[in-house]
Amino acid sequence: MSHLFLGCPADPLLVSDALVEIRDLSFGYGSRQILKGINLTARRGQVIAIMGNSGCGKTTLLRLIGGALRPTQGSVRVDGLEVPNLDQQALFALRRRMGMLFQFGALFTDISVFDNVAFQLREHTDLPESLIRDLVLMKLHAVGLRGAADLMPSELSGGMARRVALARSIALDPMLIMYDEPFAGLDPISLGVTGNMIRRLTDALGLTSLVVTHDVQESLKIVDYVYFISNGVIEAEGTPDEIRASTLPFVHQFVHGEEDGPVPFHYPAPDLAVDLGVARA
Repeated sequence: MSHLFLGCPADPLLVSDALVEIRDLSFGYGSRQILKGINLTARRGQVIAIMGNSGCGKTTLLRLIGGALRPTQGSVRVDGLEVPNLDQQALFALRRRMGMLFQFGALFTDISVFDNVAFQLREHTDLPESLIRDLVLMKLHAVGLRGAADLMPSELSGGMARRVALARSIALDPMLIMYDEPFAGLDPISLGVTGNMIRRLTDALGLTSLVVTHDVQESLKIVDYVYFISNGVIEAEGTPDEIRASTLPFVHQFVHGEEDGPVPFHYPAPDLAVDLGVARA
């Protein structure tokens, strides 16, 4: 009979503290290298932020962890399993122990809030409908939306939709949740609520959270450790306090939102006077 994975090892002494271990990871599309020699560790019970400019490979890294992509070289281990070496059955079993919060939620638009959260329970377990009902209501209660169970996704605000998606992502009590830009498009109240929920659920369930985000200030309030990716490599890493105090030009520019720095405001181009024809190259 199918069952829920509770995210708690039978014998903690036999399990490594590191849930996700990435070593010397490289990935590219043809000759275009996206990631180059990435090393990253996410320990059980931690919230880890992965930051960097758009297109630097943050979401690609999540897809490699989930087994949707295979690395060009290097190792991706989740709960001691080498993800690229798993066959389809083993990979699907591992994915059932992971949750994913997609950017903007990605709810099923034609079914209710309740059915969105119940979907995985119905698909992957043999639990009776009465128990599924209780579990769904508990998950929705955890994100403050038990009263919205009968609403359709079109009736939700952006922040509410993100919270329903979060309830869906914890439906099977995963050991790992990956968040792809969970703060995008949220108002200040919803942004704060979402950040606090990520922290509280991580602590309450003892899971590990990987958060891909551009929202530096909100993330530094809730995370345990930060990795900055630039040009395909880990440019910097550290605790929130270390990141705030960093003097590395790229990190300082990113954290403080400065217009110019290692990431220039202007795309490379000839001198403006040359382009306007008032000076020679």
